[in-house]
Amino acid sequence: MSLIVAKFGGTSVADYSAMSRCADIIIANPNTRVIVVSASSGVTNLLVELTQEQTTDERRKQLIKQIAHIQYQILDDLGRPQEVAARLDSVLSRIAILSESLSSNRCKATMDELLAQGEQCSSALFAAVLREKGETASAFDVRQVMRTDSHFGRAEPQIETIAKLANEQLFPLLSSQRIVTQGFIGADETGSTTTLGRGGSDYSAALLAEALKATAVEIWTDVAGIYTTDPRLAPNASPIAEISFNEAAEMATFGAKVLHPATILPAVRQKIQVFVGSSREPERGGTWIRHQVEEAPVYRAVAVRRDQTLLNLHSLQMLHAQGFLAETFATLARHKISVDLITTSEVNVSLTLDKTGSDSAGNGLLSEALLQELSQHCRVRVEDNLALVAIVGNKIASTPGVCRRVFEVLEPHNVRMICQGASPHNLCVLVAESEAAQVVSALHENLFEA
Repeated sequence: MSLIVAKFGGTSVADYSAMSRCADIIIANPNTRVIVVSASSGVTNLLVELTQEQTTDERRKQLIKQIAHIQYQILDDLGRPQEVAARLDSVLSRIAILSESLSSNRCKATMDELLAQGEQCSSALFAAVLREKGETASAFDVRQVMRTDSHFGRAEPQIETIAKLANEQLFPLLSSQRIVTQGFIGADETGSTTTLGRGGSDYSAALLAEALKATAVEIWTDVAGIYTTDPRLAPNASPIAEISFNEAAEMATFGAKVLHPATILPAVRQKIQVFVGSSREPERGGTWIRHQVEEAPVYRAVAVRRDQTLLNLHSLQMLHAQGFLAETFATLARHKISVDLITTSEVNVSLTLDKTGSDSAGNGLLSEALLQELSQHCRVRVEDNLALVAIVGNKIASTPGVCRRVFEVLEPHNVRMICQGASPHNLCVLVAESEAAQVVSALHENLFEA
């Protein structure tokens, strides 16, 4: 069976009409057997606020009422089928219980279970929309197969176990029906609910595609594919019909919000092609991400990632010595911090971190405990309000003239960091966040529109 896994984001399942459009996309392709959905647009943010310590009892009631309104509006448009209404009632009751529990016990496992409830609602509703259109479809609890570790808020998937469970429990269902399941969530070996971090629904879809050996993953969102840059920053940005896995990985990592960075990893492992398109306008096509592409231009896109943190570490212990970097990275590893970019001198090392590593509740990376531990062997300085701009393409490190064209544009701006050479697919610069839009627009004009 040629199997396709399709993922629909929050805006694609925001209301009944959006779900109906997505159902039509699914019905048009009989090979789309697994459908992964996010929570309806806005629901996860409301759930995140419910997890916050400062949320008052009165505000808690308002938030639950807002969540109920979003979900019951879809239910009303469906004609209130009894079994779906009962499921929503149960989930909303569970939300109230979990949020009340968090007011007295700040338990991360409870937070993850609370944050998972949005997908429980949207999957039940979306399966009902498919059935309304004559399809045989049912909601499947992904926690039966999406096995993770117990790092609540940012759990790591257990790849081999997911493959085993998916083929035992999920694959046999696909010949007779379409399965709607949840993105973003999983369960550890004890059955406790975990989450994969914000934006993890794309990752969930790719992990299921890998486990089931699918031929393609479709990511349906609110934009028609991947562009040469954000059209809001450069009006002449153009859609990209086809890019390689390497280019897509760079773009996702460095800020292309249409694709979660981790999505590429399972697709690369199994050489599963990925499609990104608009659920609002499927007729416009989109972007295919493939192992091999026909064209590999030097300049493919300009990406920007805001809200960056630069961590500067200074120590004379680095001077003609060994072990400082090993100790630094061991400390970061103990605190589950993944370093993006790094530059070094004899007595300084600078690292960039960003919020994609934050947990599902939006908690930041630089805890006081981490900073104190680093301060024991070096002087630490933290800089915020920065943006990372990346020129993505092919053979950038070995193509003469690239730096000249880029630095001509950057001349009026203060550049805090430059990284080039580690990958043939990118050249990255760190600038003030207030200047990011201007830098992106000027680079796009120079590299793509000249």
